[in-house]
Amino acid sequence: MNLVIVESPAKTKTILKYLPKGYEVKASIGHIRDLPKNNKKAISIENDFTPHYEVIKGKEKIISDIKKSLSKAKKLILATDPDREGEAIAYHLTQALDLDKKSNLKVERIVFNEITKSAVNQAIENPRDIDMDLVKAQEARRVLDRLVGYDLSGLIWKKVRYGLSAGRVQSPALRIIMERERDIRAFIPEDFWLIIGEFNIKDNKKIRLVCDKQPKDKDEVNRIIEVARKNNWQIKSLKQTQTKRVSRPPFVTATLQQTASSRFGYSPSRTMMIAQKLYEQGLITYMRTDSVNLSKEVLPRIYKIIEKDFGKEYLAPKAYSSKSKNAQEAHEAIRPTNLELKSAGKTEDQKKIYKLIWQRTVSSQMSDAKILRTKISANVINQNENIPNFSITGSVIDFLGWLIVDSLSRGKEVELPQVSEGEKMNLLEIFSEEKQTEPLSRYTEAGLIKELEKREIGRPSTYASIVKTIQDRGYVIKEGKILKPTDTGEVVSEFLEKNFTKYISDYFTAEMENELDEIATGKREYKKMLSDFYKTFSKDIKEKEKTVGKITNLGEADEKFKCPVCNGPMIIKLSRSGKFLSCEKFPKCSGARKIDGSVMEEPKETGEVCPKCGGKLIEKEGRFGKFVSCSNYPKCRFIKKSAEEEAKSKTGVMCPKCKDGEIVARRGRFGEFFSCSNYPKCDFIIKAKPLSGKKPGEGIICELCGALMMEGSKTIPNRCSDKNCPNYRPDKINKKTV
Repeated sequence: MNLVIVESPAKTKTILKYLPKGYEVKASIGHIRDLPKNNKKAISIENDFTPHYEVIKGKEKIISDIKKSLSKAKKLILATDPDREGEAIAYHLTQALDLDKKSNLKVERIVFNEITKSAVNQAIENPRDIDMDLVKAQEARRVLDRLVGYDLSGLIWKKVRYGLSAGRVQSPALRIIMERERDIRAFIPEDFWLIIGEFNIKDNKKIRLVCDKQPKDKDEVNRIIEVARKNNWQIKSLKQTQTKRVSRPPFVTATLQQTASSRFGYSPSRTMMIAQKLYEQGLITYMRTDSVNLSKEVLPRIYKIIEKDFGKEYLAPKAYSSKSKNAQEAHEAIRPTNLELKSAGKTEDQKKIYKLIWQRTVSSQMSDAKILRTKISANVINQNENIPNFSITGSVIDFLGWLIVDSLSRGKEVELPQVSEGEKMNLLEIFSEEKQTEPLSRYTEAGLIKELEKREIGRPSTYASIVKTIQDRGYVIKEGKILKPTDTGEVVSEFLEKNFTKYISDYFTAEMENELDEIATGKREYKKMLSDFYKTFSKDIKEKEKTVGKITNLGEADEKFKCPVCNGPMIIKLSRSGKFLSCEKFPKCSGARKIDGSVMEEPKETGEVCPKCGGKLIEKEGRFGKFVSCSNYPKCRFIKKSAEEEAKSKTGVMCPKCKDGEIVARRGRFGEFFSCSNYPKCDFIIKAKPLSGKKPGEGIICELCGALMMEGSKTIPNRCSDKNCPNYRPDKINKKTV
């Protein structure tokens, strides 16, 4: 028997049906080893930056299961994803499975960019060894990110506020958002006027023209309107130009994320999750790529579809080249594996993304669209009166070209009436609208990814996680479609920009990515690259520890806001919930205001005793309003709930870990979750409400693994609380048995 290991359980069934008898397919479910949380234990800096890996908690069962299958196998085939992460997973599997004890076992590495019968079997016939350059590049990135994140975060804890963090790639992304925010704040709007005229032309048709000039002076506006009203008008010029709209390259990771965001409002992480499902079903090629190449085998199939469905005039074979100098041209762009399938996917989301990919792939090899643009300009007949032309521009598609496939890219056509130069026209009405110039808009998720790609910060596999991380950390919030920095994000970015300018600059971040790429191609050495970086970086960290003071004051408050207790001046400070105003005499005076100047009430004693530690209970004002908690916070984290809230939070299910507490509902940074009432003594936690059994305090147990069952969601039925149990996703089990 030959054992094939892939990353995702969803791939196992798809791949197995393409293989002959005598093969078994198992899933590692992503990485099986990682660096421990303790940084001193994770990386031995003095020993040439040697990382220490540990089996990820919960993956022991997976390794044990693979070992059982391996005991019957003659050959181990590592078929993890065709990128650095996949190469690293393949390597770590060889380490975790103790393959050095199995001298008779043959180990092979295979890669494929699409899960189709031909691709899988071709990969089986062309195995190779694990590429240690790719493994070292992934390891270097992991070690580098840990060194930067751990050391920078530790300094921010000391100098700004406990619990904050920084990252090698996330911090430059935050800086980019903050730079735009400062530009918006510094922007001074200017008044200007639009002047619009409505005219009557031949055949009693009406046309609306806009003044070519947008005056900034009201007197000039009045002069133009006065001249326009007292004079006769005529068509001064009629200009027609033929333009074209060029077809776009097939999707790479960044452009797929950008288009899905602008078309459907999908977040980058959501788009990648949908694309992952399509890939696992064998419907599209690998979705983490920066190459716009299409294989020589697939191009004739695209040409055939274009000629058959649209005609020869729509076919225009094209070759595209990647903008990124480090694009992996051996990879392909994202495309359907079977172009005959115009629609595919199990859910509406999957169908939308598949259709988008199909349209972009086919349209990339189609003729340019031809657009006829027409500009009509008019002015007063009296040449002694000097006012700007009034104009309108229209466009009509002469030849659809690639737009016949991608109709949502067409835009709105504006068809103008037939006129001729010198034709007279009657002014019916003229009016002005006062406007103001506007600053550049804030970044959307799609816009930020485009900017990161342009500056060569990050790589296809990291864009979605960068955008998600800065939001998860509370540095950026999403309002509608735009990304807006929070007070905390602003303070962290300012601290890093002031003290670690080099390390979060575009050049440095892009250069580090280039060096990682060079390790992947064997052109640069892992140890030297990390040593050269860390020597300077650690020195700068130590220097800043000595020279930078703790940031307790973010500046003086507006003079009109006086301390509500002593009437003294106030300063701006940072709390967990954002900026606030504090009396500058703190801690002698505890007067405080919210950042908008409204009074923040002092904590009041309730006269009650904390049931956990015996301290005093006090009423405070927090992000979500008033609440009662222990005065000994953070040593004691007791928060009193009302009788109604208390009853509502109880589930009636006893904790399976400590056998003493009850599982209760809690609210965290990412929403509701359920944990033991004895927290922090007991750290049991699950994602959703546990299912109650027949007996008091009893929960329903999973038949497969014995863990607690919990409520499902709209798309997933009631499921197991253990992520490593197949019953964690019963919807997938049900589909497999159908």
